Amino acid sequence: MHDDVAQLAGRFVTADRTADQDFEARLVESSTLAFRVAYSVLRHQQDAEDVAQEAFVRAYRRFSQLRDRERFRAWLVRMTWRLALDRRRGDKRRETRESLNAPAGFASGEPQAAGTSHLDDLVSRERATHLWSAIDALPEKLRVVVVLANIEGHDIAEVARLLALPQGTVKSRLFVARQRLKEHLQWMHSDATR
Repeated sequence: MHDDVAQLAGRFVTADRTADQDFEARLVESSTLAFRVAYSVLRHQQDAEDVAQEAFVRAYRRFSQLRDRERFRAWLVRMTWRLALDRRRGDKRRETRESLNAPAGFASGEPQAAGTSHLDDLVSRERATHLWSAIDALPEKLRVVVVLANIEGHDIAEVARLLALPQGTVKSRLFVARQRLKEHLQWMHSDATR
């Protein structure tokens, strides 16, 4: 993925070579993060790559308007996050339309488990599905801090910098998000202890 992004960055060349070089350097530095943010929302590699590429193109077009270029990573993360959410909403609307128009008896397209020999794998996937469902149910401002801090592994200071928020706000949102996730997923813990 990173090599593809570096090649994509190399294609952004115009008459203003200094600005292009600045953009390319910042893009290469931030490209993997943009992909990961998109993937954390969409959980599909091709869709995440498409959204990240769209974010790169938009960033390139608007780069000259960015007042503080040191905030490029945060700007790209927010842009990617919003584009990924828009893509997911559009996909959900399309799926709803298609399910309403599908003939009776057609399944949702999800593959069925082949048997019970992979029970641990099925349980693990089921838990991951419930976890992502709980994360998706969080308000956007809580969801983004959970994804960046807990899924992507950024520390509080980095999340604050990426989102242009005070560290105290990030800590507070992370606390509230974890409490809501704990409440939402409490039944999983009680099932596991039985």
